[in-house]
Amino acid sequence: MNKVCWPYFDPEFDTLPERIYGPPCRVCIDNESTEECTVVKVDSVDEQGLLLEVVQVLTDMNLQICKSYISSDAGWFMDVFHVRDEYGNKLTDQKVINNIQQAIGRSRGSPSPPNNNNNNNWFMNKTYSKKVFPLVHPNEQHTAIEMTGADRPGLFSEISAALADLHCNIVEAHAWSHNARLACVAYISDQSTDTAIDDPCRLASIEDHLTTVLRATTNPNSGGTNHPDVKTCEFLGGEGTMTTMERRLHQLMLSVRDFESPSKEMGRKRMVTIESCDQKGYSIVSIECKDRPRLMFDTVCTLTDMQYVIFHASISSHAGYAFQEYFIRHIDGYALNTAGEKERVIKCLEAAIERRVCEGVRLELCADNRVGLLSDITRVLRENGLAVVRADVETHGEKSVNAFYVRDISGNEVDVEYFSKSVKREMGPIVTLHVKNDTSRRKITSPERSRLSFGDKLRSRIERLSHGFML
Repeated sequence: MNKVCWPYFDPEFDTLPERIYGPPCRVCIDNESTEECTVVKVDSVDEQGLLLEVVQVLTDMNLQICKSYISSDAGWFMDVFHVRDEYGNKLTDQKVINNIQQAIGRSRGSPSPPNNNNNNNWFMNKTYSKKVFPLVHPNEQHTAIEMTGADRPGLFSEISAALADLHCNIVEAHAWSHNARLACVAYISDQSTDTAIDDPCRLASIEDHLTTVLRATTNPNSGGTNHPDVKTCEFLGGEGTMTTMERRLHQLMLSVRDFESPSKEMGRKRMVTIESCDQKGYSIVSIECKDRPRLMFDTVCTLTDMQYVIFHASISSHAGYAFQEYFIRHIDGYALNTAGEKERVIKCLEAAIERRVCEGVRLELCADNRVGLLSDITRVLRENGLAVVRADVETHGEKSVNAFYVRDISGNEVDVEYFSKSVKREMGPIVTLHVKNDTSRRKITSPERSRLSFGDKLRSRIERLSHGFML
């Protein structure tokens, strides 16, 4: 029998790229270059979605991104972030600095999400309907229910009451309302066992009850926009483990096309404009709006989920306004060619910017956790004529921490003192009740565009970078 010989491969060959180009991800944190900010530099092999991962890490640590420069040509990702802590100061705690480096490193070392094209592209369907999606929370202790539909005053309260009637304990819930649409994700457990609900019959019953609640919003004269068809499915490929709560809420709001609001188009200055960079084949997306926390995450998240790749970007803020420019192409390599595609991107980005801009009063309540607590709190809100436009409910040990943005249904100012008395009278021993007034409408307008735009600056920067990569 002839002896089979195999070619020899030197084991050192596998590490050759790293020895030539360095490790796949380098994170450098500089506290000396500027007096106002801490500079976070990230160099890495480029991958689709990498920018969103890094921005998500910084955002989850409650860091303010006041300036950023991004470039990802020739398969290499180079990014510079100027960040401050939530109080507007430089980062001085070495533990926080170490956590940033470790978190970005873990993000780069994690496996890429599975290619769930069926799950990621459905939100652009033209059919608008109510949806209830059950999936298991990553810790396998809770079951997640995702809901989308047309919003109405008191809907979040009705959802909470329906889950309480079904003997479900709401461990965590997040809801956004925008342009008369609602997206909600609630993590629930069985009231008696405090474990995930996995019985198919009971899940079907929960879905049926919630669907009935959502269907009540249907307008028979809507011409099919609010068609009462209900679709129920279970996400595949571990979607719940790959997508953060806020990113999922963005996707759910897009699924109900909250970016469509004809009444808002009249006489409104656009926050987003799109130009063409024909020399390099990019589309330049420019954003000018009021600055706020998590703004960069919202815009990068939307572009990524709409299947656009960000090659270069420049972000800055001044006098309370944010200026962002993104040089993008579609994932297929083409720029935005048609007016319809540009208009869709503009509307989706403007909706992503507006979703967190809440008009009204922020209420923060902390109480001993119990089954039905959220239902009782939202019932008191509803009975006082208050509509919930955003909600964040979490459980920490034996305590339930609730934050709501509410507005008066009739359009009047919220009587904070009367409401506080009503809550304490109805709810009993609320541990804390903080009220933050925010009744002034946050107008999303922009100052006059500067003479030298970020696009002009980035074009010259791109030219230099491109020549450098070609050498």
